[in-house]
Amino acid sequence: MKDDFVFVDDFVAGIRWDAKYATWDNFTGRPVDGYGVNRIVGTRALCAALEWAREDAASLGYGLLLWDGYRPQRAVDRFLHWSEQAEDGRTKTRHYPNIDRAEMVAQGYVATKSGHSRGSTVDLTLFHLDTGELVSMGSGHDFMDPTAHHEAQGIGRQQANGRRQLRVIMESCGFRSYDCEWWHYTLQREPYPDTYFDFPIN
Repeated sequence: MKDDFVFVDDFVAGIRWDAKYATWDNFTGRPVDGYGVNRIVGTRALCAALEWAREDAASLGYGLLLWDGYRPQRAVDRFLHWSEQAEDGRTKTRHYPNIDRAEMVAQGYVATKSGHSRGSTVDLTLFHLDTGELVSMGSGHDFMDPTAHHEAQGIGRQQANGRRQLRVIMESCGFRSYDCEWWHYTLQREPYPDTYFDFPIN
């Protein structure tokens, strides 16, 4: 692994994770190139900010569950290749029911260069510390639809409150949000703002 990149669970106590792109449970329907192990990687700066966020969340009765962190450029390239393939319907209903694959890039859900590849972006949600249950957010991870946008119409008050709570926690700890995805946050002072890495997660 590159210098300054670490496994997040080694540096952030009590963090939960499920690296979706290392599994079959993602919008491509299979493990993605570059994800050789189900763990989350990020910069040390990312880990320091996440530890701060975890402490803030815990004071409110929540924990953090991470779905993705550092993403190799080869994984991004794989997403782009997949988006150009013929539709097979395997993941459409769950992840992109109202758009075609080919629209994902134009609508901002898949990027040719991802902030994740710089090592200081995470996809995450909250869970209740007392029960372990995920906080209801009104959509799942990688749901490519306006329903997943911040301030989306058509979600319940409880779901809107959950998203707002996550946003307050993350922004108060040095992250900025992404309008199209309630789960996506990037460190404001990321150490490698112009570098897109491509080492595998092994």
